[in-house]
Amino acid sequence: MTRIRSHAAWSTRRGGLNPLLLIVFAGAVLAVALIALLPGGSRRSGDDADRPLVMLVAAGVRGPVEQILAAYEEEYGIRVEPQYGGSNMLLNQLKVNKFEQPDLYLAADSFYIDEAIEQGLAAESLPLGVLQPVVVFRNDREPSEPSWEAMFAEGVRWSVASPDQAAVGKSARTTLQPVAWTGGDAENLWARLEQHTTEYGVFKPTVNEVANDVKIGAADFGIVWNFTVSSPEYRDELTAIPLGELAETRKTTIPEEEVTVGVLTSSTRPTAALKLARYLAARDRGLPVFEAAGMGPVEGDLWAETPEITFYCGAVNRNAVEPVIDAFQKREGVVVNTVFDGCGILTGRMAAIEDQSQAAGFPDVYMACDRYYLENVNEWFQEDIDVSETEIVMVVPKGSDRVGGLKDLALPGVRVSIGEPDQCTIGALTRRLLRQVGIYDALMEKQGEAGEVVVEKSSSALIVPDVLTGHVDVAIAYRNDVLGHDDEVDVIRIDSPLTRAVQPLSIARHSDHKQLIRRLYRQVHTARERFETVGFEFLLDDRADSF
Repeated sequence: MTRIRSHAAWSTRRGGLNPLLLIVFAGAVLAVALIALLPGGSRRSGDDADRPLVMLVAAGVRGPVEQILAAYEEEYGIRVEPQYGGSNMLLNQLKVNKFEQPDLYLAADSFYIDEAIEQGLAAESLPLGVLQPVVVFRNDREPSEPSWEAMFAEGVRWSVASPDQAAVGKSARTTLQPVAWTGGDAENLWARLEQHTTEYGVFKPTVNEVANDVKIGAADFGIVWNFTVSSPEYRDELTAIPLGELAETRKTTIPEEEVTVGVLTSSTRPTAALKLARYLAARDRGLPVFEAAGMGPVEGDLWAETPEITFYCGAVNRNAVEPVIDAFQKREGVVVNTVFDGCGILTGRMAAIEDQSQAAGFPDVYMACDRYYLENVNEWFQEDIDVSETEIVMVVPKGSDRVGGLKDLALPGVRVSIGEPDQCTIGALTRRLLRQVGIYDALMEKQGEAGEVVVEKSSSALIVPDVLTGHVDVAIAYRNDVLGHDDEVDVIRIDSPLTRAVQPLSIARHSDHKQLIRRLYRQVHTARERFETVGFEFLLDDRADSF
């Protein structure tokens, strides 16, 4: 009966379709077709991996970007569709969602990428080069007097990039606004330039349009990037005057703007987008092309299709850091070889690696259990930042009153578990603490006496279990190592300034992947909830301090 009813539902007679169901079927087909035409609709299909990556690019850096993208496609067969415009114009269009899920955004000023990150439009950023604004003129129209006064003479035509659309316009405004102007009613040099351009010139949305105006003689002067004048399209016809020379008597400082690429949160392929970003920012791939085109150099990582870094991490940090590393590896498409152990053991291994070579296993990044063990290896690491803090406490079985203070540890019959000072940070900090109260030597003497129990552990993770299993009466441990055992142990706080352990994160001086590590740090920076959940006090504030 079921089969007969099913057939009857589709047919009113042999070979005929039910008109109502035909209408429903046709509507469904039409709906699918319309969805495919919606912005981003087709990108949600199973063929997403085959579509080109879409990159929004500041128009002023078009030349080197096209060269790098062509090399990337040839090397990896991955197509990239660049869309060019002024940096601010592109950002504004991102804000109103005028693009179909773009993957990357390359701006001529890191200001725009920072704003994109702050507004949740971008997640990661990588530096590509630095630029400076310059005044430009055509070679056959060299000014007789290169001064602001002469260039503001009546009828002198200017072409200036709009500061509300292009990075070079914003940079020029930032540079010239602090410079006082005494002639006329303009308060500063930027206001005078803006006033003159409004009367005798034009504002353009991109730096290339400004350069073209000067090249074809539509303008006498323009403000472009030093990089623009170095490009093949303009270098034989245009000459630049640094703004600093023009404003030398006014003591203007000329800022450098950092060209930066950001990976957008709208990307449906963030790992592929990050791979391209790493290629653009690699010191042996994209960066030489940018530098050859006239950009100032920045520090870049060595290229690897799947980078690997080694992370030495003190054992106390494991519960907080491990999920962060797992998520970072997945998003970036990289490998983080993490070694968790006591910091004395970790620093001992570092010392045994010849020339501190990453190829031989020396860590690219190190997160110590306390600054004590970072100070021991400072010469091999560069900048560092304090991430978290935890407290050193005494731990006793639930309800026990056998121990009330530190001095009780030296009493006969009191079984003690502490860290080994040459193997782990908790051991070194415990030794310092016990020496301050004058019982460390007595405890070590007790350790050698028959029938007494004073055990030293190689890692903080091994100390609290001695209390849980009843092997000792008291242990000195990190407060966060007790988390989850409140129904089995009691915590006795110690009144001393030496009970705070601060966990710093640092980059190895010789690492080939410092930019990658900085992005890992930014992931740690967003992990406040994770650190606090496992018992740490998180020291990083909402401002993204970085290396």
